[in-house]
Amino acid sequence: MSGEITNYVFEAMPHFEGYVYPNEATPQPLWSILIVLYPYITGLVAGAFIMASLVRVFNVRALEPVYRLSMLTAFAFLLCAPLPLLFHLGHPERCLEVMMTPHLTSPMAIFGFVYAWYLMAVLLLELWFDYRRDFVEWSNRTSGLKTVLYRLFTVGVTDVSEPSVKLDHKLGHILSIVGIPSAFLLHGYVGFIFGSVKANPWWGNVLMPIIFIMSAMVSGIALCVFNYMVLNWVRRKTIDMKCLDVMCMFLFYALVMDAAIEGLDWIHRVYSAEEGFQVMQYMAREKLFYTLNVGQATLGTVVPLLLLGLLQLLRKRVPELARRRMYFSSAVLVICGVLAMRWNVVIGGQLFSKSLRGVMSYKMEFAGLEGWFMGAVLLALPFILLIVMIKLFLSEQLPTSASLEARDVAAK
Repeated sequence: MSGEITNYVFEAMPHFEGYVYPNEATPQPLWSILIVLYPYITGLVAGAFIMASLVRVFNVRALEPVYRLSMLTAFAFLLCAPLPLLFHLGHPERCLEVMMTPHLTSPMAIFGFVYAWYLMAVLLLELWFDYRRDFVEWSNRTSGLKTVLYRLFTVGVTDVSEPSVKLDHKLGHILSIVGIPSAFLLHGYVGFIFGSVKANPWWGNVLMPIIFIMSAMVSGIALCVFNYMVLNWVRRKTIDMKCLDVMCMFLFYALVMDAAIEGLDWIHRVYSAEEGFQVMQYMAREKLFYTLNVGQATLGTVVPLLLLGLLQLLRKRVPELARRRMYFSSAVLVICGVLAMRWNVVIGGQLFSKSLRGVMSYKMEFAGLEGWFMGAVLLALPFILLIVMIKLFLSEQLPTSASLEARDVAAK
């Protein structure tokens, strides 16, 4: 009987190599898939909002067909952003303590204030100013539950005169300007949480907030490309190639900057070779080989860079069908590559011992609160919300660059 118990204990313990402190031989890291998804989803929010801000703030008219889709994407993912933290907490009702008893020295506690500001004061208000006139018109054209819903969304403001609509556009423009630094703050502070852990050489890095911001921009723009192409495919609509070309041009530029910063980070680590570099080198070659070298570096960065860079040079020579396929493949690879990057940061930073002389293994279970299934559900939830929002708030016929140019000519 004692032999069976001993075998069970040894089977339950994780495998580790080298010198590991006794208190580190736990069944799994304290931060698992839920904390991987937390910075990943918030990054998608920030990147999608930046994509929409290119239209409102920087007046990139070619992207106007995808403006509302980008805003709805940011809103749907922002609603789901705190869920991984709440599920990881175990007792979600305890999150109210953060709101009632603020603790300004805790980066995690500050998330409540940053999230509330970005959701209520920026994104929700900007969407309302953008859709208010449509809510009034839709409430008069529809019937049944939709009419009640649209009337509730107007919150009693039914003035659709020209001065009122101009005021909506002006206030929305101001909120877009305010929203850009707010989006950087929303995701940059997530990088600050990891970068401020000085005792962990994988995390403790002043470039970590900048890396998180750039990867957020890349993943958010790639998500907008993915959503736009899938939406047009489902609706059997023709894709506006001018809009898609400009979207992927910005994706390429953002990916170049992201790859340059992350490359600079690794060059600095290799050159300085500080304490713990050997165990980090072993992690990159062994424990995180597939997620870091294959998933993040090769498939998530190098391949999309080559595809998008080739299209920037030979765009007019590549047939339209091949161009769409290359754009779609690049967007999917970038989205998966940034998810691998979040995994490498969160999980990789917990796999090596505090002694810096040993590493541990981690195998995630399928079921349970910290399992694959729960992670898949939380990752699918914002897409489900986005589908509902598209049904309610996005017309079947998206504007095209040609129609917008014709409208501008008629207005002049």
